[in-house]
Amino acid sequence: MKYVSTRGQAPELDFSGVLLAGLAADGGLYMPQSWPVFSKPELRALRGLPYPELAARIMAPFIGESIAFADLQAMCRRAYAGFTHPATVPLVQLDTNIFALELFHGPTLAFKDLALQLAGHLFEHVLTERNARVRIVGATSGDTGSAAIEAMAGRSRIDITILHPEGKTSEVQRRQMTTVGATNVLNIAVKGNFDDCQDLVKAMFADAPFRQEMNLSAVNSINFARIAAQIPYYVAAALALGAPDRDVAVAVPTGNFGNVLAAWAARQMGVPIQKFIVASNRNDILARFLADNDMSAKGVEPSLSPSMDIQVSSNFERLLFEFQGRDPALTARTMADFRASGKMTVADAHWRAIRQDFTGFTLSDAATLTEIARTYRESGYLADPHSAIGLAAARERAPIGLPVIVAATAHPAKFPDAIEAATGFRPPLPPHLADLYERQEVFTAAPADLAHIEGLVRNFANRNA
Repeated sequence: MKYVSTRGQAPELDFSGVLLAGLAADGGLYMPQSWPVFSKPELRALRGLPYPELAARIMAPFIGESIAFADLQAMCRRAYAGFTHPATVPLVQLDTNIFALELFHGPTLAFKDLALQLAGHLFEHVLTERNARVRIVGATSGDTGSAAIEAMAGRSRIDITILHPEGKTSEVQRRQMTTVGATNVLNIAVKGNFDDCQDLVKAMFADAPFRQEMNLSAVNSINFARIAAQIPYYVAAALALGAPDRDVAVAVPTGNFGNVLAAWAARQMGVPIQKFIVASNRNDILARFLADNDMSAKGVEPSLSPSMDIQVSSNFERLLFEFQGRDPALTARTMADFRASGKMTVADAHWRAIRQDFTGFTLSDAATLTEIARTYRESGYLADPHSAIGLAAARERAPIGLPVIVAATAHPAKFPDAIEAATGFRPPLPPHLADLYERQEVFTAAPADLAHIEGLVRNFANRNA
């Protein structure tokens, strides 16, 4: 399997190259040259497999000859061995046709663990083979940072720096990042919002001399390895509900668009997902685009669902590339214009084609609390604010008669203030995080200034020189 950049000016790479590169050298995102397709008999043969085995089989075509299948199987088993539910990604029925796909049974209680726990093993395997080391930089709106740090902490061939927006994550999310204590971890609290953090990461990759000097790599969902590792859980859920012999829909609380893109990729591979419901909070750029072809960035507004407090959804570029006929020059122009003007111009025909598959939904903070309370009252199920928005979207936008898979992206204990406001009680953290509030935090506050951030990363890289 070879990979191409959405902007067409970067070299083709194999999976290992994409894993280590993260962002393409031309600023684009890597995509597979073509989508592997599973036949209906091949999909049926995956039913009932343990999740690690299913994940290895779904990811194998993306990895190709970069990693031996037996090694991939072993890495999947190790990656998911520590998850606290034996099904890894259980489905919970909440209504006749609404099913919560619980993606929060990993070590940091968020869906990012499913990709990043495996990514840690993939990085270590490839770096050992190449006798190399990398310095990972990433931006987080809350969950990616803790999941990436948990996956990479203590690995001898990796340094990891995570940028998070100061004061704009939940306390649990922040403490999960800042209390790890591993010597290869640098946490930076940026005075700004998530988009500022994401822009700084992209700018570091665009600074070719700095990128080469530091041998940078990425763990955000700009890295296609993240997307590839998220596809299997949608396949598993659809199979459990009758696929490939029954159509399904998905509702995904969405910020950076990677999670819903993984569901769309599963459809490209043969899984019969008929509709993709994109669930947003007050930061509704994706919902506005799907409703009115209005992809115009506004200021990011803090909400009860901070992982979705985003106005520039990086992975949308990948979908745009596909629906614009895989035209890299057009994609590059569209993204350059968006960066310059804050408004993306998408041809009406392409917008209408996207709308055939995708529909948007927006929920306010007040309505999110109402949905948390309603779900708990009616089914006894406790949903975090992000998952609650997905559940509300499923109720409002689901095609009649189809089962809807709702991505339950985080454990409710990560957002105790919202849960208490909605239900009157605070959910306890699981035992392995019970002392989180007593652990010592370590992080560096910094302005949203590229030179300053690069200096911090360089000094950290050279700390033992």
